[in-house]
Amino acid sequence: MENQQVMKIETITLGGGCFWCTEAVFQQIRGVTSVESGYCGGQIHNPTYEQICTGTTGHAEVVRLRFDPTLISYAEILEIFFTIHDPTTLNRQGADQGTQYRSVIYFHDEEQKKIALEVMQKMAGVWDDPIVTELSMAPQFYLAEAYHQNYFRQHPQQGYCSFVVAPKVAKARKAFAGKLIA
Repeated sequence: MENQQVMKIETITLGGGCFWCTEAVFQQIRGVTSVESGYCGGQIHNPTYEQICTGTTGHAEVVRLRFDPTLISYAEILEIFFTIHDPTTLNRQGADQGTQYRSVIYFHDEEQKKIALEVMQKMAGVWDDPIVTELSMAPQFYLAEAYHQNYFRQHPQQGYCSFVVAPKVAKARKAFAGKLIA
């Protein structure tokens, strides 16, 4: 009987503005096995995009990543996260404004919290302004509507994708070339 290695998959949930941007970047990172756009951190169950857009539900647009820690570490994922969005702007990323666009790390255990605090301290030296990224225990994740999943892959020529998502993807491809899926 051959030894079969069991792959351990971990989960991280991140909000860095519009989930289309974050999803598009992490779909290209080696070791990330899945990326799902969704909502976390609000007061209502099973929110819709229309409800989120009002800014009154308390939810953030997030991505839930599953990753193989033998190929990419939790800390490396956070370093990519802090590179592809501005963690110093409260409830805003570029022209996207509101609590649903906040910078947030939802940790799934105490070890993730510890690592997140270490990475945040390290990344604080990169930015002129203080990091305002929220760090909280992962609440219930609600999968976004089907049309939000793989949005950039399906609509690369759409205006927002061309002018907002594509530049973030290009920045990540340049900064993390060694971590990209071939």
